Amino acid sequence: MAGGCVQQIARDDQDDRRLPVSRRGAARSAPRRDPGQERILTTRVGLKIPVGLPYDRWQKAGAHIFQIADSSAWCLGDWMVYGQERYADRYQTGVQAAGLDYQTLRNYAWVARHFELWRRREELSFGHHAEVTSLPPAEADAWLDRAEQHGWSRNQLRAQLRQSRQGNRAVSAPERASLPRISAPSDRVERWREAASRMERDFEEWILVALDRAAAHEIGP
Repeated sequence: MAGGCVQQIARDDQDDRRLPVSRRGAARSAPRRDPGQERILTTRVGLKIPVGLPYDRWQKAGAHIFQIADSSAWCLGDWMVYGQERYADRYQTGVQAAGLDYQTLRNYAWVARHFELWRRREELSFGHHAEVTSLPPAEADAWLDRAEQHGWSRNQLRAQLRQSRQGNRAVSAPERASLPRISAPSDRVERWREAASRMERDFEEWILVALDRAAAHEIGP
């Protein structure tokens, strides 16, 4: 999409340069188009937004951009999963050649691998699905159903999950096992905390999810 708009801008500039002087002057003196009718153009480095863009068009543009960004996470995740399965010995080289962040792609692939296309909800974001990835499929689907029915945001779904986990802890406290205490260099701990912050998770919750992922990688879900 960006490339097409950039090319259109380039063609417009070239057409302008080919006009005779008198016609260029006439074109520049022509009345400006109503901002409400001007298009938002995407480029490689951002948006070209017309001055005076009406609020409703600005709002619709934001929703459209979010849909593109959200679908790109699914697409990159599926791409990564395919590479892992089809080119196990070479997919990391492909990731590096594409200039993509490996850890981010692993996170996308983790979610994409756990949700077949038919289980993905178009009305919910990639982030909604990420919140329930570590749950058994039936339980994850039930939570996504609730989020869809009640119109929960990702943060609202996370809050509901946290409340449910706290309730389960109170009921099944005797069955819970304690992890061994470990010590690690402070720089590694800070790096883990930053990762948890970027994923908008509590540090303890992030550790549990990371351990679940590692276990699934080694022994399967």
